[in-house]
Amino acid sequence: MLYTTSYISPLGKILLAADEEGLTGVWFEGEKYLVERSAMSFVEKETPVLRDARRWLDIYFRGAQPDFMLTLHPVGSPFRQAVWKILRQIPYGTTTTYGDIAAKIARTRGGAKVAAQAVGGAVGHNDISILIPCHRVVGKNGNLTGYAAGLDKKIFLLTLEKADMSRLFRPAKGTAL
Repeated sequence: MLYTTSYISPLGKILLAADEEGLTGVWFEGEKYLVERSAMSFVEKETPVLRDARRWLDIYFRGAQPDFMLTLHPVGSPFRQAVWKILRQIPYGTTTTYGDIAAKIARTRGGAKVAAQAVGGAVGHNDISILIPCHRVVGKNGNLTGYAAGLDKKIFLLTLEKADMSRLFRPAKGTAL
């Protein structure tokens, strides 16, 4: 059973979801992959995990780094789980690249090459946005490519965290706009 509640952020409405194990979803209204979860059974109910998620987001959207972490329960393949684990290690206010994540995963697999595009797919299907900070991943040349909730939200989140945006740029064309 998934329990949900809404959260109103400076970027609009966010749907929060949790099961008995932890937080399972943080989606902006209209987010690209929200529809994948829409067939699941949701019960609107404020649970302790969802209450803590609201508190975490309140702190975050005030421009501060929350000093606690919730129990997260992301659902995905072992590869996606490995990518999401690396995302959680990206420090607040910093960025990394898809290629850097691919290289880290390759090292854990004994050097077997991992495509940055495969990492991009896993990053893009992260259901627990913000807390698993997929917004901190950029293209190797500083391209602010990809964010399921849209590039404007990605830029807002990086700016809120006071990330160094001097080498980052919005792509002029592509599917990630």
